[in-house]
Amino acid sequence: MYHETFKGNHYEIGFRWGSLLAKHRNFILDHIPFPITEERVHYAKECLPIYQKYFPQIIEEIRGISDGQNCLPEELQAVLFSMYAIPPACCCSCFAVSNGRQILLGRNSDFLTALEQNNRNVIYRFSSGSYSFTGNTTSFVQMEDGVNEQGLAVGLTSIYPLSTQPGMNAGLLLRFFLEKCSKTEEVIRWIKKLPIGSAQTFTVADSQGDIAVLECCAGSLQVIRPTKEQPYVCATNLFHSASLALKNQPGIDNWEAEPRYQTLLRVLSCKAVFMELKDAKALLSGKDGFLCQYDRKTGKDTVWSVLYDLKQHHIYKAEGNPDRCQFKKDPRFPFC
Repeated sequence: MYHETFKGNHYEIGFRWGSLLAKHRNFILDHIPFPITEERVHYAKECLPIYQKYFPQIIEEIRGISDGQNCLPEELQAVLFSMYAIPPACCCSCFAVSNGRQILLGRNSDFLTALEQNNRNVIYRFSSGSYSFTGNTTSFVQMEDGVNEQGLAVGLTSIYPLSTQPGMNAGLLLRFFLEKCSKTEEVIRWIKKLPIGSAQTFTVADSQGDIAVLECCAGSLQVIRPTKEQPYVCATNLFHSASLALKNQPGIDNWEAEPRYQTLLRVLSCKAVFMELKDAKALLSGKDGFLCQYDRKTGKDTVWSVLYDLKQHHIYKAEGNPDRCQFKKDPRFPFC
């Protein structure tokens, strides 16, 4: 996993990174694991006005990268804006617990082993206008989980879309939340306003202990809350709310999404009320049932696991499958 720290405004960050890669003859467009089709180019053009309206900073960062790489920003937009809306996408497991003693958000990122050398952990420190954050991604620019300086943590799980429309996608929505929101309620307010282009869940937790899962896709949203008796939420790569379950695409290889979800439900229903850090690590590591026990020979695996401790303000990460790699505390990004 690469570790990168970015500082400045969005254009400066993009330009410095793009230039550094180019200096070492590393050109992003040479390493995209899917063809940049006319469908993706057209879809990105339709999405561009939405990003210009709601998240113009990300347009500036992409422009900076393209200037540093000496490529067209439209090509990078075709890659980034179509992710999740036009599969393939990653398969992941996520949960949050808020039981009075602990506020935890955990996530396993499951992806192709052939691409794991591209995984990144990043720290963004902005000069103005956005909250600083740290996050993890199998790609670039878009984020798949993270926590910001205000103690808001978010993790996504992708869902194969039944239909799409122009809008913001999972990884860029998550990044928007990290940059613009400090509390779970702010995320919920924004998700009700923002045009959504892909299908996904967001597991959200803040430092006050407010947690939720947001199931959402083009034109639909369901907010799932914990209860006092069941102080947890969880998600994999299927919708489970009654209103969105009909939007699951049948016959898709979702990497055992339902067995993973049932493991989360079974363990959390028993342990969430008294869950401690060691229990959360054990759950993510597959000690309590199937969650990360992939056969790497198939080209699939859990490529990182992260646990955000929002009560003690700590981050623990296993840079690989947590069944084989130890969780280590990452002290590089202090947060509230």
